[in-house]
Amino acid sequence: MSFCLSKKSLGHLTGVHPDLCLVVRRAIDVTPVDFTVLEGLRSVSKQKEMMEQGKSRTMRSRHLTGHAVDVGAWVEGQIDWSWDFYPKIASAFREISIATHIPVVWGAVWDRTLSELSDDLEAEITAYKKRQRARGIKKPLIDGDHFELPRSVYP
Repeated sequence: MSFCLSKKSLGHLTGVHPDLCLVVRRAIDVTPVDFTVLEGLRSVSKQKEMMEQGKSRTMRSRHLTGHAVDVGAWVEGQIDWSWDFYPKIASAFREISIATHIPVVWGAVWDRTLSELSDDLEAEITAYKKRQRARGIKKPLIDGDHFELPRSVYP
């Protein structure tokens, strides 16, 4: 099944780095789960609001520079936050990241790029949590709807 980005999703890509836009636009063609782009470039005031609400942990968000997007699984005409959809969407992003040689970090495994991960994304999440706990982080951030370009390559 092939999906396409809506005008609203395309609008949310305004100001997003062209490499990440390319990955998003190609991922929609191969994903088994339709998705919508919820947010790309974010203002400082919006980021402060997100911090105050506990929806973000940093004022160094990649959204502030157009290096990140959040997506939502689009199922039966609405956003569905059921976890099972997000590794499937991430798998599509991984496929395109590998094909285009554009490194992308998924918000469920922050310390590796998608191209460094195996096909078993659930196992990768488990391994990530274990690595984080070994570093003393009791509750690692798992943000399955978030994709970003790594700072090491895209400062």
